[in-house]
Parts: sequence; C-alpha cells; structure tokens
Amino acid sequence: MFIDEAKITVRAGNGGHGCIAFRREKFVPRGGPSGGDGGDGGSIYIIASDQDNTLLKFRYNHIFRAGRGQHGQGSNKHGKNGEDLEITVPLGTVVYDFETSETLHDFTQPRERVLIAAGGRGGHGNAHFASSVNRAPSRAQDGMAGEQKELRLELKLLADVGLVGFPNAGKSTLISSISAARPKIADYPFTTLEPNLGVVAYDHDKSFVVADIPGLIEGAHLGHGLGIQFLRHIERTRLLLHLVDVSPTEDRDPVADYKTIEKELAQHNPELPKKPRIVVATKLDVADPAKLRKLQQWCRQQRIDLIKISSVTGEGLEELKHGIIRKLSSETPGES
Repeated sequence: MFIDEAKITVRAGNGGHGCIAFRREKFVPRGGPSGGDGGDGGSIYIIASDQDNTLLKFRYNHIFRAGRGQHGQGSNKHGKNGEDLEITVPLGTVVYDFETSETLHDFTQPRERVLIAAGGRGGHGNAHFASSVNRAPSRAQDGMAGEQKELRLELKLLADVGLVGFPNAGKSTLISSISAARPKIADYPFTTLEPNLGVVAYDHDKSFVVADIPGLIEGAHLGHGLGIQFLRHIERTRLLLHLVDVSPTEDRDPVADYKTIEKELAQHNPELPKKPRIVVATKLDVADPAKLRKLQQWCRQQRIDLIKISSVTGEGLEELKHGIIRKLSSETPGES
C-alpha cells in the first residue's frame, strides 16, 4: 500500500533529576555534599533512507519516544543518559511542524540525519552547588523536559520526469514499455491508483527516473476523480511529459484535453506550468489523423515540442527517450 502522508508525535526524553546526598563515612565527619547530576534525556533524530519508498509504517505507529535520563545518585554518581531514537523516512520526505506548518527539513540526500527533538538536560546534584561559603548545599535541580512535537510527514517522490494526462492516456503503458516498472494496465479509467517509479536506461551510460501519476480530470483541484492528492510527486521533477490520447476511441478534443490538464496543474501549484515539458501524442498505431493534425498544428503555434509514440508497437519510443535526455541535459548542463 502506498502511503505518502502521515502525522506522528515525537517525545524526546526528560532529563534526570539531580540528587541531594552527603558523604557519610566513619572517619570523615564533614564529608560534604555528594549528590550526582541527572542524566540527559535522549534526543530524536530523523534519517533519510533509500531503502524505504512509502510512509506505510507510520500508519499504525504514531508516537515515538526517546529514553529518559536517570536520576543522579549519592557518591557523586551521574545518572545514565537516555538513549537517542532514530526514525527512518524515505528519500523525498518533507517534515513539517503540524501546528505551525513550518518546514523543519526536506530530506533529499541518502543518510541525512537531522535532530528533530532535543532531549532535556539533566539537573545538577547538590555537589554542583558547593562553594567556599556554602559547603553543605541542600538543593538540587530537576531535570528539564524533552521537546515534544507533532509532525506532518509528506513524501514527494524524487524523479527526473513526471507523466501527466487524462486517465487512459497511456501513461502506465508507456512507463512499462521504457522501464522495468510494471503498473496495472486496463482499459478503464483510474486504473492507476498510486504513483509508480521507473528507471529508464539510455545509450549504455545514461538513465533517468520517471514518475507515473494517476490520471487527472477536469475539476481535480476540487477533489473530482482522484483529485490532486498525488500531484506533489511531480513538484520536484525537472521535466513533464504531457500525454494526449489521439485515438478515435475517446470523443474529445486533444487541444482542449491539454489545456484542461494544464489548468489543473496551475490550480495545484502555479510553478508547475513553468516546468519544461514535452507533449506526447499516444496510441499512434490507432491514431485519428484529424486529431493528430490538430494537436501538431497547435503545438507548432505554441512552440511546444511534440513527439508521437505507440507504446504497443514501440514507434517513437527511442525518439522520446532521446528528447528527454536532451531536455534534461539542457536544464542541468553536464548531467544526463
């Protein structure tokens, strides 16, 4: 099951209390204070892992606690520090403060380790307060409370290319044709219910990651269809492939389809329409010539790259991969 949002509570450990004690030995009548300090509470860290790809483990486990510090003891014994707690999250996870919506950290690199809740400091025992004018202090400090926070975790997949388009535009068929990803493919709308990632190899030494997003419909930003709950996964992508079905089976205008989806993208995030994109005319093996001509003419007028493909016959797939590599290289010189 793909889970890309979670709410959790983290509680760092409290510090241990300082101890009030006095040294008592048979031949040491004025042994003085010997109360030890309390141990520090354990802190909570979040670590990015490239072994996880979903927030599913947080669905039933909502509360995470670090160890508390032990109290100080007599004979100047320092309390044991509480154990730290490490929580692993998938790469691409953004951690927000639930109350303020402040972004605490965006995990984009493997093995990033970030302190998210600090443990409380242990209190001083009475031995700490001894001085030349107060040789027998009878006070000690209580340990400080550890930080407690409510967090919202939001996973945004890390991919180079995002696929968008109406349901049944051919996104799942495309990603299964050019990568090892095997999403469910069927001839009814909303076959894809969760994002899929695929790694595409090209020309022996080049590769890129593609994210297949469940299909959008008009009014998605209002919650229609599957809504826009998965669009966060293309916010990080460098390139969008906008798939448009030009087969005669769908009684729709291909240009109107394109504009509808672009409008939904803008409603979700005004930055999405600014991303570079390639329009992909799909189902070329059964294309309606009139639809294809209309889409080609409109793309020429708008100066938008158009590539025609058939994921069934393989026509145009090499040209598409080459076009993607070229676009990605132009966006980040020296990379592919």
